[in-house]
Amino acid sequence: MAQVKDVVCGMMVNPETAPAKTEYKGETYYFCAPGCKVAFEKDPEKYLKGEGGGMHAGHHGHHGH
Repeated sequence: MAQVKDVVCGMMVNPETAPAKTEYKGETYYFCAPGCKVAFEKDPEKYLKGEGGGMHAGHHGHHGH
């Protein structure tokens, strides 16, 4: 399966092995770490409007990048 973008930090993740995922408005979103999932769930529209990290802005202290 092709990689998808973590909408919080911009990292590319494999949906089959992503450490976290959530559903919002009928879509499934995958995250590189649980911290990105928590941030997304607090304010999903912020990230869906393109105001999210992309360049790891507001990095949530997760490791493995």
